[in-house]
Amino acid sequence: QVQLVESGVGLVQPGGSLRLSCETSGFAFHDFAMKWYRQAPGQERELVASIGNSAWDTDYAEFAKGRFAISRDDTSRTAYLLIFSLKVEDTAVYYCSAQDGREYEYWGQGTQVTVSS
Repeated sequence: QVQLVESGVGLVQPGGSLRLSCETSGFAFHDFAMKWYRQAPGQERELVASIGNSAWDTDYAEFAKGRFAISRDDTSRTAYLLIFSLKVEDTAVYYCSAQDGREYEYWGQGTQVTVSS
């Protein structure tokens, strides 16, 4: 059974930092690219960052460059998203996704991140 479970601190003050985790099971983790998306209230889901099979194969949305860092640990089958200098506009539900670029695409249930003072 495929599972992707996101976790992380839900409420953060502006300017703070946060690490989201995506623990996975049930598929060949190394063969999949891992991606983080987010969806703010009333807005469409948008891609934040992606990481390929290799740790250096990363890509970021323009808004994420410089403040977001994606990484993966194939041993623990976990993907991470570090967010620095959090802004109120980073408030959203964050989702991780595993995609093999061909046929399979798996999603987590999402985790709420609220940036507020």
